[in-house]
Amino acid sequence: MTRTKFLFYTTLFLLLSYKIHGQEKYSGDFSLKSGAEDRFFFKDGQYDGQKRNYLSVSVQPEYSLRWNDEKFLLKVTLFGRYDQHDQRRTHADIRELYWQMVKNNHELSIGLKKIFWGVTESAHIVNIINQTDIVESVDGEEKLGQPMIHYSYQSTVGTLDLFYMQYFRKPTFPGSDGRLRTPFVITDDLIRFESDLEEYRPEAAIRWSHYIGKFDLGISHFYGTSRQPLFNDLQDFQPVFAVINQTGIDIQATTGPVLWKAEAIHNRNDILDFTAFAAGFEYTFGNVNGNGLDIGLLSEYLYDSRDDLSLSSLQNDLFAGARFAFNNTRDTQLLAGVIIDLQRDTQLASVEANQRLGESWKIELEGRFFINTSAKEFIYFLRDDSFVRIAVNKYW
Repeated sequence: MTRTKFLFYTTLFLLLSYKIHGQEKYSGDFSLKSGAEDRFFFKDGQYDGQKRNYLSVSVQPEYSLRWNDEKFLLKVTLFGRYDQHDQRRTHADIRELYWQMVKNNHELSIGLKKIFWGVTESAHIVNIINQTDIVESVDGEEKLGQPMIHYSYQSTVGTLDLFYMQYFRKPTFPGSDGRLRTPFVITDDLIRFESDLEEYRPEAAIRWSHYIGKFDLGISHFYGTSRQPLFNDLQDFQPVFAVINQTGIDIQATTGPVLWKAEAIHNRNDILDFTAFAAGFEYTFGNVNGNGLDIGLLSEYLYDSRDDLSLSSLQNDLFAGARFAFNNTRDTQLLAGVIIDLQRDTQLASVEANQRLGESWKIELEGRFFINTSAKEFIYFLRDDSFVRIAVNKYW
């Protein structure tokens, strides 16, 4: 997000807030998350300028304004980070800034918004609306706000969501001094689009979701610019954002302590058609120690027909993990897992943990480990970038 656009959207929000404040009875909520983190890499970087230790600070203010018996909502979530070494990771973004109207079974939103689809743990294959904030998360969990018009209708036969989008958010890739990057520093000037309209090509999406007995079901279709670049050859490394038609399905079944989960997509484009899916289960043992400890065992199979050209390198892999929820006063949680390539020796291990410190502090621990990465896979570029991240956040 450029500084001009950032200032424009912020000014628009403040003007609308002032106008509403003068005309309607309203209720507003403000919260602020600020924090400091350290990312420590176990090995020296492969490229000049890379460090082993990266300190950074971040801030995320959020404000929501409701009026007319809460039928109208104006919400803004901003984010900013300053990184010690990586200039590309020093950035600001509008995560959300939208106006919303709710009337009976109808809902209309206009502005920058975040939408999530999916049920599986190891990979969110059907999640397509928002662009990943690459410099923030290696697992693709952090997303940029997407400008859109979003209409939703709820009925007894399910929820229908319609989306129209006119602008594609270019991702920010790590800089020359950053870690978790390719051998080539990708700047905005190097990003290529299949469409002559580039980031201004119109996009549309539709999704129907419903629950039927023990099943939660979602069927979606997206037509527009892919949120992931496609490659003809990893050695040539020319990323192109293609125009795609992607149909997806996600389903979750609840049978007692077991959650059965599956996601699948078929992506059609002029560069490389492909199919991908993830399926598995989570079995939860409740109150194991008599003091509220819940342990969930997870297993999922992942497939991507692109094989070596898959950016996630999850072309024929097995995920196994465990989730621990201690349900104590500090809300301690831990998730650990490993993805094992069934064709090669590549393994991706991860651990995520967090715990409250007092009433308004939280500490987070994250570890990502690239083990025996094959030279034929995309993540081979990250083979020396195993790291741990420790963050302390304050909530206001």
